[in-house]
Amino acid sequence: MTERITTPFGAQSTADEVIAGVDLTGRRAIVTGGASGLGRETARVLASAGADVTIAARNLDAATQAVQEIGNPNVHAARLDLADLASVAGFVESWTGPLHILVDNAGVMASPEQRTPEGRELQFATNHLGHFALTVGLHDALAAAGDARVVVLSSVGHVNGPVRFDDLDFVKEPYDPWLAYAQSKTANILFAVEAAKRWAGDGITVNALNPGRIWETNLGRHIDAPPPTFDPSGQTGVSEKNIAQGAATSVLLAASPLVKGVTGTYFEDCQEAEPFTPGVRRGVADYALDPGNARRLWDLSVKLTGVGG
Repeated sequence: MTERITTPFGAQSTADEVIAGVDLTGRRAIVTGGASGLGRETARVLASAGADVTIAARNLDAATQAVQEIGNPNVHAARLDLADLASVAGFVESWTGPLHILVDNAGVMASPEQRTPEGRELQFATNHLGHFALTVGLHDALAAAGDARVVVLSSVGHVNGPVRFDDLDFVKEPYDPWLAYAQSKTANILFAVEAAKRWAGDGITVNALNPGRIWETNLGRHIDAPPPTFDPSGQTGVSEKNIAQGAATSVLLAASPLVKGVTGTYFEDCQEAEPFTPGVRRGVADYALDPGNARRLWDLSVKLTGVGG
């Protein structure tokens, strides 16, 4: 058994603290969903260390406003709708040159039942399939960097359920927004596991993370009530954070020399997560790291997106 990866940072560390002393001059980064919340903070902090950062967001006006408010000439805006595979393909086609950092940050949580133009359930399509098509589509750009890092935002919500391989789109059973969210977040981790394995020879590291519970972002816009499995009186280990703290683990995995070469892992609070224990609202579920599930999801994702092989 390998030793668990730890760093001097923790749940209360901020993204600025994590990036201190790191020079990203000459490195190019993309942050999806960077128009607000954790994505915007991640973009700001990476740019503050010298990276050239593209904020990729569905709402181009909001992304442009974020760029203006960040006020760093190294930050740019581009349109990307992860729920629309044609939009993803267009973004990939427009990218030229190497890509050193890709932060798959955008997401939707517990939304009402909706379908994409391809007929896919929205949360799985946005949180996983869109990011799968984007990341695999940008593989050559990542490989060209020589030491690229891919960071995939998951959630502790993944412990509420695995990928429903026999009913991804809730056709056989009634739609449940929290189970849909859980499977999409499990898929994020499984993607990191399989991509890390496939791309090790390209110098690309791929890791997933739980940013913690942050109430200041737009992610919770669809929430009227907490998930049915959540009982604050009976749950321990929850990390409640502000945006600066919530972005810290993303920035750590994207830029810190402390995790250079680390790949295929799931982090929380700037540390490699421990196994999930029922009743404790943290850790990583076994099914989210299962290599068989990871291969199966990859093959299915290729089929559903038409990207990769």
